Amino acid sequence: MADHKPLALVAGAGAGLGQSLLATFEEAGFEPVGIGRTRPDTTIGAFYKTDLSDEVQMRELIGSLIATHGAPQIVVHNAAELVIAPFAETTLHDYQRTWASMVQSAVLLAQGVMQPMARAGGGTFIVSGATASLRGGARFSAFASAKFALRGLTQSLAREYQPAGIHVAHVILDGIIDTKRSRVLHSLDPTKMMSPNDIAAAYVALARQPKSTWTHELDLRPASEGF
Repeated sequence: MADHKPLALVAGAGAGLGQSLLATFEEAGFEPVGIGRTRPDTTIGAFYKTDLSDEVQMRELIGSLIATHGAPQIVVHNAAELVIAPFAETTLHDYQRTWASMVQSAVLLAQGVMQPMARAGGGTFIVSGATASLRGGARFSAFASAKFALRGLTQSLAREYQPAGIHVAHVILDGIIDTKRSRVLHSLDPTKMMSPNDIAAAYVALARQPKSTWTHELDLRPASEGF
């Protein structure tokens, strides 16, 4: 395993930010591996289709990746499940699937990688948050409740694993990410959206921070975005 490039693992490596992360990590000298529920039409590096909320699938896949590549140096949780509906029309199933997609998947990912990373001397674990991580808007009760929980989980992981050399960071993406789908849905000027490549560059910068100046929470937004 000493001859391998260090592993960069992205959970939720769909088209858009997920693939930009893999491409940027590859350029930075890492071995990019993506996992997710749906395989993109094109992918950077290896991609493994898996249910991120399934305990058995995640345990087996992460165990196999670590056996092949060693403990990852960078891990990103980038999974999301967006539900937008009035509270009276939001079902219990809506809450369960948003929590499974975002919170349960992050728990399983962390359970698979944190101890191996600690034994290997450390690394970086980054969680993609959103505006809803800080503010629950009308019609976003399912999404915001899961994002709030994800933020709390990330804080707990940071306080537990930072002494073991693992840099745990939560990144609030306060804006619409520029993808083909978002351009169709929102009809926005791309200069007013978040560039996936620029977000990915910020993630690499987090992974390269010296231990004397670790950032736990970083908020990113376009210059035109109010806050």
